[in-house]
Amino acid sequence: MNSAVPQTEDAGAAASARPTDVLGTSAAQARSAVLEELIRKDPGQFRVLTGDRPTGRLHLGHFFGTLHNRVRLQELGVELFVVIADYQVLTDRDVADNLLQHVEELVLDYLAIGVDPARSTIFTHGAVPALNQLMLPFLSLVSVSELNRNPTVKDEISHSRQSAVSGLMFTYPVHQAADILFCKANLVPVGQDQLPHLELTRTIARRFNDRYGCGKAVFPQPDALLSSAPLLLGTDGTKMSKSRNNAITLAATADETARLVKGAKTDSERHISYDPATRPEVSSLLLLAGLCQGRTPEQVAADIGSAGAAALKKVVTESVNEYLAPIRARRAEYGQDRAHLRAILGEGNERARAVADATLAEVRAAMNTCY
Repeated sequence: MNSAVPQTEDAGAAASARPTDVLGTSAAQARSAVLEELIRKDPGQFRVLTGDRPTGRLHLGHFFGTLHNRVRLQELGVELFVVIADYQVLTDRDVADNLLQHVEELVLDYLAIGVDPARSTIFTHGAVPALNQLMLPFLSLVSVSELNRNPTVKDEISHSRQSAVSGLMFTYPVHQAADILFCKANLVPVGQDQLPHLELTRTIARRFNDRYGCGKAVFPQPDALLSSAPLLLGTDGTKMSKSRNNAITLAATADETARLVKGAKTDSERHISYDPATRPEVSSLLLLAGLCQGRTPEQVAADIGSAGAAALKKVVTESVNEYLAPIRARRAEYGQDRAHLRAILGEGNERARAVADATLAEVRAAMNTCY
């Protein structure tokens, strides 16, 4: 696998359309369209890094937002690294509660949706020391002011549940850069809010190459593969979140799903229509049903017509339960053998350590710190 994204004439034009240090949304969208075509032509040229924090079970927002796209890329032949970011649990909380259980639940979710450990590498931060050691030289390549003005970090700090922000929260984007660059990933599926994190990773890669590479690109400058995933609201009408208890998890039973959907916020208008601007809660439910049915939310709304919110919730419940049934069945089957889950994670950790050790050795050689 080549560590640099192959360039075509169109790809080069898309790349040149963006400023060196600011990956704008419009430029990222144009570049993503080019990347999708390149993936179809030669998926073996790409390595993807993605992952989740083990803070609870994954939900439908995660599934339609990122999870199904990981499986799509894997099936196309792209090499996939999935990090379970156990250290990053501590960015916004004092302790990492129930960590082993949460890690196993993530592995279960990954297997249930179709991530294949024979083709993709599932690993944890804590098991890959060389990855985390990359943070030290990487931190020397960014300034405090650059970390201070990262908009994603600002938002995370403002919503932190801690009375004081830890250094780990402040350096979170640099840790993410280590996640991406330790395996020399050249493609990172992200939402628009993650573009500043990825741009800092690109900056770190470029500065390391300039300072230590001696004309050689030690690290690729990874591209963003922007997701076109729609935003699903939680059952209370706010952002779907593990911590808000407003999400339908992949592990939820059919009855739990029915209860959650029954309690979902709607509005007083009886006629059901898809209008995200003025009817966000109703529209989110229509979107969810449409995603599960493989139809547009407008088509779902037309079927329901003036039958009201109760009919809408019935359709959503049936659609979600039918869609998730095979995923839940696989999850239950995998969940019967926890030793197998740990074996899968152990094998992934071993592969990730080998990659990270090789990268760290290359970094030490470039920095002349091999003693």
